[in-house]
Amino acid sequence: MTYDETVGWMFRQLPMYQKVGKSAFRPKLSNTIEFAGHLDDPQQKFKSVHVAGTNGKGSTSHMIASILQEAGYKTGLYTSPHLKDFRERIRIDGVPVSETYVVDFIEKHKDFLENLGVSFFEMTVGMAFAWFAEQEVDVAVIEVGLGGRLDSTNIITPELSVITNIGLDHTDILGDTLEKIAAEKAGIIKKGVPVVIGEFQEETLPVFENIAKTMNAPLIKAWDYQTDLKSDLIGFYQELNVRTVVSAIRNLRTFKISESAIKKGLLNTVNNTGLLGRWQQLGESPLIICDTAHNTEGLKVVTRQIAAQKYDRLHMVLGVVKEKNLSTLLPLLPKNAIYYFTEPEIPRALPASEFAAKAESYGLQGSVFPSVPIALEAARNNASPEDMIFVGGSTFVVAEIV
Repeated sequence: MTYDETVGWMFRQLPMYQKVGKSAFRPKLSNTIEFAGHLDDPQQKFKSVHVAGTNGKGSTSHMIASILQEAGYKTGLYTSPHLKDFRERIRIDGVPVSETYVVDFIEKHKDFLENLGVSFFEMTVGMAFAWFAEQEVDVAVIEVGLGGRLDSTNIITPELSVITNIGLDHTDILGDTLEKIAAEKAGIIKKGVPVVIGEFQEETLPVFENIAKTMNAPLIKAWDYQTDLKSDLIGFYQELNVRTVVSAIRNLRTFKISESAIKKGLLNTVNNTGLLGRWQQLGESPLIICDTAHNTEGLKVVTRQIAAQKYDRLHMVLGVVKEKNLSTLLPLLPKNAIYYFTEPEIPRALPASEFAAKAESYGLQGSVFPSVPIALEAARNNASPEDMIFVGGSTFVVAEIV
């Protein structure tokens, strides 16, 4: 098979969460464990850092990886979902896994994958771990896909665990309270392994403290660390992420990391790791910004960032997935903006007409467009050079325009 055919085959295996949502979630680790055994347990052959959280885990993972690279360590990075190309999920020192490796890996293990019924995410985790082991990375930064306790990445025993924050996202899978979601994400805490908690939340801190105590895992509170260091990732929310990253790096005792490497790593995150879609500027006149924030906590910070910009008129190109609780998201959006309601090209997308009708009941006015590129083009045509266009609402919306 070609690379495109191979990735297409992977997508067609057991449902892919990125496309269909909850029905793709597999609440067990047995397949991942069996597949890892088939691969000779590659996860045991490299050191790792495990990163979970509702918001910020992607940015945090990329910043940690960038710092480790600047410190001279051969660094793997596993993240999800991808925006443009599947290979974005699996990188070493910022370089994506090769198309040849992806093709050869699937060809070699295809019979096993089919016989066991391995899902898209399970096989991707196995592929990443196998590649990191084969390439003999010094360390790999592993981002949790969903939750923590039952996530396929949770077969590693890391040097350090990180939980950025907890928000009400994926409540249909992880639970309908902050405490329940915290308990799921705290499932990455391992015996004796230090864990960094990125953000103080009254409801969730006792959950983390109790589980860390049970696991005899030192608990590090990022809010006890003050830093004036900056990242090249722009956005108010990156201030919290930077503090989490700095507290994590300073507690990563296995590696020698200078203050210079921390500073350079933070300032060169995009260049070192290829991160896309975090308050990313796509145009200047008018100013065009996209961001992958897609839940209540993320959008609160993004709307505050938008309000801090200077512009004449605000144009909002938005699309969402069906399972989003719009009653918590829509009240956050500015009423004085011009809206372009659209839908990403995935089965989970909420039809733009339904999105617009719901938004109208919250006083948000706009037009409906059949695709993200068409909606963005309409916004460009309507905007003056002094205006601002924001594109977001879903990772999948951003993926179509970066």
